[in-house]
Amino acid sequence: MDDYAIDTQELTRRFGKRETVKQINLKVPKREIYGFLGPNGAGKTTTIRMLLGLIRSSSGDIRILGKDLNKHRMDILKDVGSLVESPSYYAHLSGYKNLKIMALIHGIQESRIQEVLEWVRLSQAAHRPVKSYSLGMKQRLGIAMALITNPKLLILDEPTNGLDPSGIQEIRELITRLPRDFDITVLLSSHLLSEIEQVATWVGIINQGELIFQGPLQELTDRSKPYVWVEMDRPLEAAAALNGQGFDAVPEITTGQIRTSMIDRPQSAEMIRFLVNHQYDVYRVTEKKKTLEEIFLELTGQENSL
Repeated sequence: MDDYAIDTQELTRRFGKRETVKQINLKVPKREIYGFLGPNGAGKTTTIRMLLGLIRSSSGDIRILGKDLNKHRMDILKDVGSLVESPSYYAHLSGYKNLKIMALIHGIQESRIQEVLEWVRLSQAAHRPVKSYSLGMKQRLGIAMALITNPKLLILDEPTNGLDPSGIQEIRELITRLPRDFDITVLLSSHLLSEIEQVATWVGIINQGELIFQGPLQELTDRSKPYVWVEMDRPLEAAAALNGQGFDAVPEITTGQIRTSMIDRPQSAEMIRFLVNHQYDVYRVTEKKKTLEEIFLELTGQENSL
C-alpha cells in the first residue's frame, strides 16, 4: 500500500440510479506519471473530483499518500497539487502576484515563487497581467500554482485541452520532468492516447465508469501482437485454402489482402510456398503490429464510432 500515491478500493459514484464510476481499484505507483485515459464521459473527471475531495464517493475507499481521505482530508490536500480544467487566477494581476497570493495563503516563502516561475518558463512574463498571456502560458501558470506548495502528488485533468501544437509540446515537456525535478507523482487524465503515450510510464483506461486496463505502458504495448498481411489475388479463396492447412487466415476483400497471426520464418515460407504452388499470385508480404490507438479503440469499443 505504501508503494502507491493513490490507492482506491471499489470506488463508486452514483448520480441517482446511474453509476458513473463503478467499483474501480486505482493503483498509482509513487514517482510515476500515471496516464488516466478514457473517452469523454467515461468517468475520468468524476474520479478526479472524488480523489480531491470535491465530491463524495457513494461507496469504496480512497487512500492518498498512505492516508484515508475521509479521515485525513485536510492533511492530505496539503501535499496535493491540482489543475482541474482551467486554472483559477486574477486576470488583472500579474502571474507573480497570483503566485504571491497562493504563497501567502499557504505560508510559503517568496523565494519559491521565482523557483516555480523559472521552472515553467514564465520568468520573463512574470510581471505582465495574466489577461495578456496566451492559453499555453495560462496553463503553465496553472501548473506553477499547483506546484507552489511543493506537493508530493500532482493531479492534472486534461491540461492540454484547447492548446495549439507548440503549447501542447511545452506542457508535455514540463510533465515529463516533474518526477525527476521534484520527486513527485503525477496523475494525468486525457482522452487523447497520443498525449498519454508520449509522457506516461503507467496507464489506466476507464470506459463507461469501469477500469478496463491498468499497468505499465509497456504492458499495453506488449498486447500489440504482430501479424502478417499478404497482398494477393483471390483473397477469399486463398484464406479458405490456408485455413484448411491450419493457418489462421482472415480475408480483407476490399484491399485484396489476407491477414494471419504472426508465424515464424519457416511457417511464413511454407505459407507462401503453398500459395504459389496453388497458382495464387502473391504481390507483397508485410509484418505489422497493432498501434496503441487500435488497442485502445478495441478495449473501449470505439472502433465503429470513428
